[in-house]
Amino acid sequence: MSADYVVQGSVAVITLNNPPVNGLGMETRTAAVAALRRAEQDEAVKAVVITGAGKVFSGGADIREFNSPKALTEPTLHTLIATAENLSKPVVSAIHGVCMGGGLELSLGCHYRVAVPGAQIGLPEVKIGLVPGAGGTQRLPRVVGLEQGLNMIVSGNPVLSEKLAETKLFDKVFAQGADLVSSAVEFAGSIADVRPLPKVRNLKVDYPNSEAFLQFSRNTVKAMAGAFPAPLECVECVAAAVTMKFEDGLKYERERFLALAQTTESKALRHAFFGERAASKVPDVPSDTLTRKIEKAAVIGAGTMGGGIAMNFANAGIPVTMLETKQEALDKGLATIRKNYENTVKKGKLSPEKAGQRIGLITGTLSYEDIAQADIVIEAVFEDLNVKETVFRQLDATMKPGAILASNTSTLDLDKIAAFTKRPQDVIGLHFFSPANVMKLLEIVRGKETGKDVLATALALSKKIKKTGVVSGVCDGFIGNRMVEQYLRQAFFLLDEGVLPEQIDKAIEKFGFAMGPFRMSDLAGNDIGWYIRKRRYLEQPDLEYSKVPDLLCEQGRFGQKTGAGWYDYKAGDRAAYPSPVVASMIQSHVQASGGERRQVTDEEIVQRLVFALVNEGAKILEEGIALRASDIDMVYLTGYGFPLHRGGPMLYADTVGLPNVLDTMRKFARGRHGDAWTPAPLLERLAGENKGFNG
Repeated sequence: MSADYVVQGSVAVITLNNPPVNGLGMETRTAAVAALRRAEQDEAVKAVVITGAGKVFSGGADIREFNSPKALTEPTLHTLIATAENLSKPVVSAIHGVCMGGGLELSLGCHYRVAVPGAQIGLPEVKIGLVPGAGGTQRLPRVVGLEQGLNMIVSGNPVLSEKLAETKLFDKVFAQGADLVSSAVEFAGSIADVRPLPKVRNLKVDYPNSEAFLQFSRNTVKAMAGAFPAPLECVECVAAAVTMKFEDGLKYERERFLALAQTTESKALRHAFFGERAASKVPDVPSDTLTRKIEKAAVIGAGTMGGGIAMNFANAGIPVTMLETKQEALDKGLATIRKNYENTVKKGKLSPEKAGQRIGLITGTLSYEDIAQADIVIEAVFEDLNVKETVFRQLDATMKPGAILASNTSTLDLDKIAAFTKRPQDVIGLHFFSPANVMKLLEIVRGKETGKDVLATALALSKKIKKTGVVSGVCDGFIGNRMVEQYLRQAFFLLDEGVLPEQIDKAIEKFGFAMGPFRMSDLAGNDIGWYIRKRRYLEQPDLEYSKVPDLLCEQGRFGQKTGAGWYDYKAGDRAAYPSPVVASMIQSHVQASGGERRQVTDEEIVQRLVFALVNEGAKILEEGIALRASDIDMVYLTGYGFPLHRGGPMLYADTVGLPNVLDTMRKFARGRHGDAWTPAPLLERLAGENKGFNG
């Protein structure tokens, strides 16, 4: 059973017991309903307390059951709530730790609610593209008021129990340190004979001029919701709590919940929710693998990337030393970090005291000896194998035994880097994304000799520094950059047909990308891609590239840092202005190469760029570079600005249908640069079986 039942005096205590968050899955619901009915039939029981085992009350419904038969199997969450609400004896919800989603909806169905301070109270369903589906939108505004209830439901953010102590949500918030169960049992005894039993459904939502407030909320939420329908549906459900009878409002809420559960946007958000959790699991690295302690860190290089990496450690309270070869470069790096923190303080996102503490955790040095005792060192120097070799041979000679030696390389062979040391088991790739102190993605590159404890430590560290860690095998570019190269190749091939950068960027941004490929390249620096292409020309001479990006770089147009790239830029202005110089260069190239300018639709632009990602992703998956399709999606959602409401390239392909993706690719294969569209065998096989990458 996943709900325990004991009787203390005349009070039955039902404890939800489904670790880790007491999710209200089918077994838990069944056990809880049986326990409530048992209490109803026991004449010695005068009142009931429902609480949660461990550190939480309940994290809510088990979203793995959504869109499955289990979600509709009796007793449903609605049945559990109705059973509590209709009991002839008072039911007290005793809340601690976390009371979210269905857990809060269950509590709202109880006659009384008590809590200890520090409990997080919320309805987070909007964050997975849904409205609360078991009465939350109808009951919460009745106890906390229309304005606070709507804010909690639309944002999905939790509120601490003590901040809600004066509302009708809680009948009592006990003092800090009180024993919840014994205090709740005592409270239950004190109200055991009170009749009639209070029900939230019988309360009214009173708010002066509620229709004006709701219309204002609709306008505000619509402007902020973007591609996601759920926030606005939350407003409409709360409006139903004001304008409809309770049962009608409950029915309306349920209809909206079921409709949203079928939307692509909700499926994408749930995919990302599970994908982030799955990414931390590696089949051959058990969850109980011992990790190495990380109490001191070091970073080689005080440039933009090195400084950003150092800030991650300082933000997590870990002292970090940055090493540079010249004092001038070190001073510049430390000054940039200080300025970054000062800007955060000015924006009100960090207190001056905390900023000072973090700055104090970052020190600089010019000597390897000063970092010898660090538990982890991350190299963030120029992307050149010879430079990396010099650094890693020095680290091998200097660092203490057991120190983790990590490289921030974005494309180079980690196994070659590990071979520069006598301790390849200690070497791992930690590929941060710029700006490293902001971007969520951390590609964790596992070499052929990387120790399991080192990998487990890196995954644990990613959580500590608030990154989404995704494990990749070794290949050129790993997951993200290997795929983005094909995306950029297609963007550049479109230039060969006379399409201008601004049309391509607008099309892909309309699709939902945070930034188009040409604005992205200007921001990163076009010289970086040029350097990689030069290496490709030697290593893969048969691989075809457009000549246009090289022509651009030959003019010194490296992007924002030079004031000119694919776009023109003005001093002090980051806006990208279409460049007549670039337009002329592209037109001249098309004519010189014997090509012909043609009209290309936005739909074709999106398909070529996104399906190039999908095809390369399928190869990466088949080769075992990525452990699962959702890992690839997490890389693109957290590191490359892929639209969240589409769930990542692999889920998007599943949504389109792999047979449709394959048919479109075959059409492109008959056009110019058609050799780039050889389908990945995995894509062909899954399309033939009418399956998807995500099952």
